[in-house]
Amino acid sequence: MADFDLAIIGGGINGTGIARDAAGRGLRVLLVEQNDLAAGTSSASTKLIHGGLRYLEHGAVRLVREALAERERLLRLAPHIIRPLRIVLPAYPGPRSAWLVRLGLFLYDRLGGREILPPTRTVDLTHNTVGAALKRRFRYGFEYSDCWVDDARLVVLNALDAAERGAVIRTRTKVTRAEREGEWRLILNEQGRRDVATARVLVNAAGPWVGIVAETILRLPGRPPVRLVKGSHIVVRKLFDHDRGYIFQNADKRVVFALPFAGDFTLIGTTDQEFSGELDGMAPSAQEVIYLCQAASEYFREPIGPEHVVWTFAGVRSLHDDGAGKPEDVTRDYHLTLDEKFRQAPVLTVYGGKITTYRRLAEAAVGRLAHFFQGRPPWTAEVPLPGGEFPWDALETLVTEARQAWPFLSEDETRRLVRAYGTRLNRVLGEATSRDALGPSFGDLTAAEVRYLMAHEWARTADDVLWRRTKLGLRLTANEKAALTAFMESAAAQASATASTSILKP
Repeated sequence: MADFDLAIIGGGINGTGIARDAAGRGLRVLLVEQNDLAAGTSSASTKLIHGGLRYLEHGAVRLVREALAERERLLRLAPHIIRPLRIVLPAYPGPRSAWLVRLGLFLYDRLGGREILPPTRTVDLTHNTVGAALKRRFRYGFEYSDCWVDDARLVVLNALDAAERGAVIRTRTKVTRAEREGEWRLILNEQGRRDVATARVLVNAAGPWVGIVAETILRLPGRPPVRLVKGSHIVVRKLFDHDRGYIFQNADKRVVFALPFAGDFTLIGTTDQEFSGELDGMAPSAQEVIYLCQAASEYFREPIGPEHVVWTFAGVRSLHDDGAGKPEDVTRDYHLTLDEKFRQAPVLTVYGGKITTYRRLAEAAVGRLAHFFQGRPPWTAEVPLPGGEFPWDALETLVTEARQAWPFLSEDETRRLVRAYGTRLNRVLGEATSRDALGPSFGDLTAAEVRYLMAHEWARTADDVLWRRTKLGLRLTANEKAALTAFMESAAAQASATASTSILKP
């Protein structure tokens, strides 16, 4: 008998979403990730839960409808890490006329069965606060609804829920070989330690590595139909004093977002470029940084140059190759390929997908494998993610309750923590009655939060904490980062020593 019903390669949003769905249906699940959770593309998104307004002009009505329906569903399931966001689209003669944009927004409002989010409205940019940061030639525009998401935390919370339902989550573990017979025999390497696991079914959800895994690890015949497209972002100091975002049209027909980010910053992105080469150490090119600066400078009054950039990041999307000419025209829809042969264990390969539709992708993936198992029916549409067990519009109530429970925290600190952990904040802070009770501080981080992330959310390095579990890497000084690294190394050594001692006890 195999160790697991389902083994999943890839700890991004698709892999963890499938793990959660399958574990909740009673399957024995193993997820293997070679790096940290969300270390690749899933933490390098534009941080939007959206339908994809521009996909309408490519005729992707089904994808947009599904994404829009998921937009409000995910808001209800994870209201701590997902929140409504109004986005302003300045109207100006360009590749898309104002009437065409308004028609697109009319469809956008009606395709997804919108119940919570307000509809599109026309905005006078000469008198509204959202126009203050823009050049004077932009006199009016449209304001529509989407949602903002902490993408990396969405991945971690799916993994956390999967683990609590029985899944085994192994990060920093690489599948070095896969032997396919009546079941899969996976040879694993966890930082030099060799291990073996067997599974009845395998899912390749390795994101941009999906082709490499298929060809070199699984040794499947044929060339994987995958197209790699790189998307880059820049972060600058805050460009406007309100909570709405912007979407700008460029002369090349691409769009660029400028969104509020981490309190005191603005996120600008993204690009779409064909990619080939090494996937490790992904970063925007100088040309991409200049492109984003110039695109934003066409709209904002204050010009933006590379010298204003405080952080950059990039990710590679693994899209299903549909033969489209331009990278931005390649479908963002997901594609599932099931390889099942007589007397050989099956493998399901996941191509494409968007963060917005990850839950539907996971549901479809597990459903595609249903004839191999006797699992329970779909369930994720109504069950909140960890910490999200409260009404979508009650976050401020949680903030008020948290301030009463831990009055020594500032309002900004409390709001950040509630947005990260929701109703599970008590698991992080416990019964602490003073800041000192939370241990040493590293800027806005406390030892109590770091210990929680290490014990429950698979954080092992300072980068895991600063750039994926939180975005506090933008705020900490070099000395604070060094102190955090030293603390985590010491805590890990102590945990390892304790585990070794317990194993040696009779």
